[in-house]
Amino acid sequence: MFLALLLSAATDVAMAQPYRVGVCDWMILKRQKLGEFALARRLGADGVELDMGSLGRREAFDNQLRDPAQAAHFRRTADSLGVKIGAMAMSGFFGQSLLDKDTYLELARDAFDTAERMGAERTVFLPLGGSPTGGDAARERELVKRLQAIGQLAAERGFVVGIEAPLTAKGYRRLLKRVGCPSVKVFYKWQTALELGADIAKDLEALGRDNIVAMHASNTDGVCLRDDKAINAVAIRRALDRMKWSGWLFVERSRDTTMVRNVTANYSNNVHYLKSVFAELPQAAVALDSAGRDTAYVRSILGRAAKVTDRLGITYTPDGQEVRNIVANRYFELNDIYAERDSVKRLDKRLAQAQCDSRLYRSHFAFDANLGRYLDEREIETVKDVMTFGVVKVTYDAHCDMIPSLRADEKQQILLWLKEARELAIDAESSKKKHEVFGKYKGRINNYLTRRGYDLAKERAAWYERVKARGGSL
Repeated sequence: MFLALLLSAATDVAMAQPYRVGVCDWMILKRQKLGEFALARRLGADGVELDMGSLGRREAFDNQLRDPAQAAHFRRTADSLGVKIGAMAMSGFFGQSLLDKDTYLELARDAFDTAERMGAERTVFLPLGGSPTGGDAARERELVKRLQAIGQLAAERGFVVGIEAPLTAKGYRRLLKRVGCPSVKVFYKWQTALELGADIAKDLEALGRDNIVAMHASNTDGVCLRDDKAINAVAIRRALDRMKWSGWLFVERSRDTTMVRNVTANYSNNVHYLKSVFAELPQAAVALDSAGRDTAYVRSILGRAAKVTDRLGITYTPDGQEVRNIVANRYFELNDIYAERDSVKRLDKRLAQAQCDSRLYRSHFAFDANLGRYLDEREIETVKDVMTFGVVKVTYDAHCDMIPSLRADEKQQILLWLKEARELAIDAESSKKKHEVFGKYKGRINNYLTRRGYDLAKERAAWYERVKARGGSL
């Protein structure tokens, strides 16, 4: 009974939310891959636009979800993660004309069947990128005829087909009027409007609420949405509110070209931004321990913590918010521990240090445990590297470069000691103290290498010459 009430409440919340944010599975490099649902959740998206598979010269989509068992597996996975399938996409028509496929009705039927099999919302995306929408009267008449046939089939099956073409509101309204089928609407693309010189907010209002089924809410690649001066998301939100439109906003592109292959960083950034404008951002489970602290200090610590999530590429993911707060809270805790030590030290130095060591011990292992709720071991190492200025890698690489003849066991010992130093440095009270920890271990490493028969003065001199020869400096 409780579970039924909980599911009912969740459904009510979803229905009350006028805007939902999703990602296109082919653009996050997960076209019809089971991992798309876990990735969508990691990105903070409400759902995915699931593609029908590539088309090319085939007469049918390369659609693995025709297999009922495969589709059921995908559907269970999506449901278990709470990720919706907001639309099915026939993206194979981006690069070819609907007029070149006499199997167009079979292709549409395949999309409707797959959507039903997957429990998807009853929207199918059909791009008309390779189809004539003006200039060739005969071919345009044929396009209208085919859209009418697809629209009739969609109406019979309870679907809406969202078309996307190089048109603004005026052109879309003209085309929709010729098609004359309520089950054919527009899958509106922000990028296209911008390329045609339209003001998105005004163009949407000119097109009208009842003609829009969903949106591709992004621009071409260049920068992420929050940094795109061509897009006024707030104005778009206000226009849609005035229109009383509701539906899915799918991120297609708007990737930062300086890291265009970083799917998590780009799409979580865009999803987070769209939700900040169009929907509610999830509250962090890990509360930030900022109460009673100076606001400038808190901002500084949050900036330091964001360097960690930036390195991991998760700053705008839901988990990234949790990790940022965990890291920031560790900085706050260390500050409190050392402030208490300094206060007690005036009365009893031995007691002050004993209390400090005890609290640091508990804090050290709690930090790893807290991070482990959201990160794997490799990612936790990255957190510690960022918090200790990357000294482990810099020092290890320097030793390997300085002494090319180091044996594997010697390299391993150097790395082990540097990681041990990092475990101590991460508890240190200042950057100076952190570097002092590493300094002691560097001395231990040098003594070790001397005992192993290396003449460090000669090795360092030879290293200097090699670095100088390749145009570098020490």
